[in-house]
Amino acid sequence: MEINYSAVKVVGFDADDTLWVNETYFRETEQKFARLLSRYETENKIDQELFKVEIQNLELYGYGIKGFVLSMIESAIDLSNGQISTATISEILHLGKEMISKPVELLDGVKEVLEQLSNTYRLILLTKGDLLDQERKMERSGLSEYFHHVEVLSDKKEENYRKLLDHLEISPSEFLMVGNSLKSDILPVVNLGGYAIHVPFHTTWLHETVSENEMGGRYDTVRNIKEILRYLQ
Repeated sequence: MEINYSAVKVVGFDADDTLWVNETYFRETEQKFARLLSRYETENKIDQELFKVEIQNLELYGYGIKGFVLSMIESAIDLSNGQISTATISEILHLGKEMISKPVELLDGVKEVLEQLSNTYRLILLTKGDLLDQERKMERSGLSEYFHHVEVLSDKKEENYRKLLDHLEISPSEFLMVGNSLKSDILPVVNLGGYAIHVPFHTTWLHETVSENEMGGRYDTVRNIKEILRYLQ
Protein backbone atom coordinates (compact mmCIF):
# COMPACT_ATOMS: atom_id res chain seq x y z
CA MET A 1 0.00 0.00 0.00
CA GLU A 2 1.31 3.44 -0.93
CA ILE A 3 2.26 5.63 2.02
CA ASN A 4 0.57 9.02 2.25
CA TYR A 5 2.98 11.69 3.54
CA SER A 6 0.51 14.57 3.48
CA ALA A 7 0.45 14.83 7.29
CA VAL A 8 4.20 15.48 7.50
CA LYS A 9 5.20 18.92 8.76
CA VAL A 10 8.74 18.27 10.05
CA VAL A 11 11.47 16.39 8.20
CA GLY A 12 14.50 15.08 10.07
CA PHE A 13 17.74 14.21 8.32
CA ASP A 14 20.56 11.99 9.44
CA ALA A 15 23.99 13.49 8.66
CA ASP A 16 26.74 10.89 8.12
CA ASP A 17 26.27 8.97 4.86
CA THR A 18 22.92 10.67 4.28
CA LEU A 19 24.08 14.25 3.69
CA TRP A 20 27.83 13.69 3.42
CA VAL A 21 30.40 10.91 3.11
CA ASN A 22 31.51 9.31 6.38
CA GLU A 23 31.69 5.51 6.53
CA THR A 24 34.05 5.39 3.55
CA TYR A 25 36.71 7.11 5.66
CA PHE A 26 36.31 4.54 8.43
CA ARG A 27 36.75 1.68 5.96
CA GLU A 28 39.87 3.30 4.51
CA THR A 29 41.33 3.81 7.98
CA GLU A 30 40.59 0.21 8.96
CA GLN A 31 42.62 -0.93 5.97
CA LYS A 32 45.53 1.31 6.95
CA PHE A 33 45.29 0.05 10.54
CA ALA A 34 45.40 -3.56 9.35
CA ARG A 35 48.56 -2.83 7.35
CA LEU A 36 50.16 -1.25 10.41
CA LEU A 37 49.56 -4.43 12.39
CA SER A 38 50.19 -6.94 9.61
CA ARG A 39 53.22 -8.39 11.43
CA TYR A 40 50.96 -9.57 14.26
CA GLU A 41 47.83 -10.94 12.59
CA THR A 42 45.92 -11.39 9.34
CA GLU A 43 43.79 -8.53 8.04
CA ASN A 44 40.58 -10.49 8.70
CA LYS A 45 41.55 -11.19 12.31
CA ILE A 46 42.52 -7.56 12.85
CA ASP A 47 39.17 -6.39 11.48
CA GLN A 48 37.29 -8.81 13.73
CA GLU A 49 39.25 -7.77 16.82
CA LEU A 50 38.77 -4.07 16.13
CA PHE A 51 35.02 -4.48 15.63
CA LYS A 52 34.72 -6.48 18.86
CA VAL A 53 36.57 -3.81 20.83
CA GLU A 54 34.52 -1.01 19.24
CA ILE A 55 31.26 -2.66 20.31
CA GLN A 56 32.56 -3.26 23.83
CA ASN A 57 33.56 0.39 24.09
CA LEU A 58 30.37 1.99 22.74
CA GLU A 59 28.88 2.50 26.20
CA LEU A 60 32.10 4.19 27.34
CA TYR A 61 33.07 6.29 24.33
CA GLY A 62 29.90 6.51 22.26
CA TYR A 63 30.01 6.90 18.48
CA GLY A 64 32.55 8.85 16.48
CA ILE A 65 36.17 9.12 15.46
CA LYS A 66 37.66 9.66 18.92
CA GLY A 67 36.17 6.45 20.29
CA PHE A 68 37.27 4.68 17.12
CA VAL A 69 40.89 5.82 17.64
CA LEU A 70 40.88 4.65 21.26
CA SER A 71 39.52 1.29 20.13
CA MET A 72 42.28 1.01 17.50
CA ILE A 73 44.93 1.65 20.16
CA GLU A 74 43.38 -0.90 22.51
CA SER A 75 43.17 -3.45 19.69
CA ALA A 76 46.78 -2.82 18.73
CA ILE A 77 47.90 -3.48 22.32
CA ASP A 78 45.86 -6.69 22.51
CA LEU A 79 46.87 -8.03 19.08
CA SER A 80 50.55 -7.38 19.75
CA ASN A 81 50.41 -8.80 23.28
CA GLY A 82 51.56 -5.43 24.57
CA GLN A 83 54.52 -5.23 22.20
CA ILE A 84 53.19 -2.41 20.04
CA SER A 85 55.68 0.45 19.71
CA THR A 86 55.05 4.05 20.64
CA ALA A 87 55.87 4.91 17.02
CA THR A 88 52.96 2.74 15.81
CA ILE A 89 50.62 4.25 18.40
CA SER A 90 51.64 7.67 17.10
CA GLU A 91 50.74 6.51 13.58
CA ILE A 92 47.32 5.37 14.81
CA LEU A 93 46.75 8.78 16.39
CA HIS A 94 47.75 10.37 13.10
CA LEU A 95 45.17 8.24 11.27
CA GLY A 96 42.50 9.64 13.58
CA LYS A 97 43.60 13.21 13.01
CA GLU A 98 43.51 12.60 9.26
CA MET A 99 39.90 11.46 9.54
CA ILE A 100 38.88 14.51 11.58
CA SER A 101 40.58 16.79 9.04
CA LYS A 102 38.80 15.29 6.02
CA PRO A 103 36.83 17.79 3.94
CA VAL A 104 33.05 17.47 4.06
CA GLU A 105 31.98 15.82 0.80
CA LEU A 106 28.26 16.38 0.21
CA LEU A 107 26.39 13.57 -1.49
CA ASP A 108 24.81 14.26 -4.85
CA GLY A 109 21.62 16.33 -4.71
CA VAL A 110 21.73 17.13 -0.98
CA LYS A 111 21.79 20.91 -1.23
CA GLU A 112 19.12 20.94 -3.93
CA VAL A 113 16.80 18.77 -1.81
CA LEU A 114 17.28 20.77 1.38
CA GLU A 115 16.77 24.05 -0.41
CA GLN A 116 13.50 22.89 -1.93
CA LEU A 117 12.10 21.21 1.19
CA SER A 118 13.02 24.10 3.49
CA ASN A 119 10.42 26.22 1.68
CA THR A 120 7.62 23.90 2.82
CA TYR A 121 8.78 21.94 5.86
CA ARG A 122 10.56 22.55 9.13
CA LEU A 123 13.87 20.72 8.77
CA ILE A 124 15.92 19.34 11.65
CA LEU A 125 19.23 17.47 11.70
CA LEU A 126 19.45 14.41 13.95
CA THR A 127 22.81 12.71 14.12
CA LYS A 128 24.89 10.76 16.58
CA GLY A 129 28.62 10.84 17.25
CA ASP A 130 31.14 13.19 18.80
CA LEU A 131 29.62 16.63 19.42
CA LEU A 132 32.68 18.68 18.43
CA ASP A 133 33.31 16.66 15.27
CA GLN A 134 29.68 16.84 14.14
CA GLU A 135 29.50 20.57 14.83
CA ARG A 136 32.68 21.01 12.80
CA LYS A 137 31.28 19.01 9.88
CA MET A 138 28.03 20.95 9.94
CA GLU A 139 29.93 24.22 9.78
CA ARG A 140 32.10 23.00 6.89
CA SER A 141 29.10 21.61 5.02
CA GLY A 142 27.48 25.00 4.44
CA LEU A 143 24.06 23.47 5.20
CA SER A 144 23.27 25.14 8.53
CA GLU A 145 20.91 27.70 7.00
CA TYR A 146 18.43 24.99 6.05
CA PHE A 147 17.87 23.57 9.54
CA HIS A 148 15.67 24.92 12.31
CA HIS A 149 17.35 22.66 14.84
CA VAL A 150 20.49 20.49 15.02
CA GLU A 151 20.76 17.69 17.60
CA VAL A 152 23.72 15.39 18.24
CA LEU A 153 22.39 12.34 20.10
CA SER A 154 24.34 9.78 22.12
CA ASP A 155 22.29 7.10 20.35
CA LYS A 156 19.29 6.86 18.05
CA LYS A 157 16.87 4.47 19.67
CA GLU A 158 13.13 4.89 20.12
CA GLU A 159 13.56 6.53 23.53
CA ASN A 160 16.06 9.06 22.15
CA TYR A 161 13.66 10.05 19.39
CA ARG A 162 10.70 10.17 21.76
CA LYS A 163 12.45 12.50 24.19
CA LEU A 164 13.65 14.82 21.44
CA LEU A 165 10.30 15.01 19.66
CA ASP A 166 8.57 15.71 22.98
CA HIS A 167 11.12 18.44 23.75
CA LEU A 168 10.60 20.05 20.34
CA GLU A 169 6.81 19.59 20.62
CA ILE A 170 6.66 17.52 17.43
CA SER A 171 4.05 14.80 17.07
CA PRO A 172 5.44 11.54 15.60
CA SER A 173 2.43 11.51 13.25
CA GLU A 174 3.74 14.73 11.67
CA PHE A 175 7.40 13.69 11.57
CA LEU A 176 9.41 12.08 8.77
CA MET A 177 12.99 10.83 9.17
CA VAL A 178 15.38 10.47 6.23
CA GLY A 179 18.53 8.39 6.67
CA ASN A 180 20.79 5.62 5.47
CA SER A 181 20.58 3.33 8.52
CA LEU A 182 17.55 1.10 9.01
CA LYS A 183 18.62 0.45 12.60
CA SER A 184 19.20 4.06 13.66
CA ASP A 185 17.18 6.26 11.28
CA ILE A 186 14.20 4.29 10.02
CA LEU A 187 12.84 1.56 12.30
CA PRO A 188 12.85 3.53 15.60
CA VAL A 189 10.84 6.36 14.02
CA VAL A 190 8.39 4.00 12.31
CA ASN A 191 7.90 2.17 15.60
CA LEU A 192 7.00 5.47 17.25
CA GLY A 193 4.28 6.09 14.68
CA GLY A 194 6.28 8.43 12.46
CA TYR A 195 7.27 8.26 8.81
CA ALA A 196 10.62 7.35 7.31
CA ILE A 197 12.41 7.17 3.98
CA HIS A 198 15.49 4.98 3.68
CA VAL A 199 18.34 6.25 1.47
CA PRO A 200 20.92 3.42 1.45
CA PHE A 201 24.64 4.22 1.31
CA HIS A 202 26.98 1.89 -0.56
CA THR A 203 28.74 0.78 2.63
CA THR A 204 27.31 0.31 6.13
CA TRP A 205 29.02 -0.36 9.44
CA LEU A 206 28.27 -3.92 10.57
CA HIS A 207 26.79 -2.62 13.83
CA GLU A 208 24.12 -0.73 11.84
CA THR A 209 22.85 -3.74 9.89
CA VAL A 210 19.56 -5.44 10.75
CA SER A 211 18.19 -8.90 10.10
CA GLU A 212 15.30 -9.60 7.73
CA ASN A 213 13.08 -10.25 10.76
CA GLU A 214 13.68 -6.70 11.98
CA MET A 215 12.96 -5.00 8.65
CA GLY A 216 9.20 -4.71 9.05
CA GLY A 217 7.27 -1.46 9.22
CA ARG A 218 6.01 1.03 6.71
CA TYR A 219 8.66 3.11 5.02
CA ASP A 220 9.87 3.80 1.51
CA THR A 221 13.34 3.14 0.11
CA VAL A 222 14.87 5.34 -2.61
CA ARG A 223 18.07 5.03 -4.62
CA ASN A 224 19.32 8.52 -3.83
CA ILE A 225 18.26 11.51 -1.78
CA LYS A 226 16.84 13.39 -4.78
CA GLU A 227 14.10 10.77 -5.10
CA ILE A 228 12.51 11.81 -1.80
CA LEU A 229 11.12 14.81 -3.66
CA ARG A 230 8.71 12.39 -5.35
CA TYR A 231 7.06 11.89 -1.97
CA LEU A 232 7.35 15.38 -0.50
CA GLN A 233 6.06 18.48 -2.26
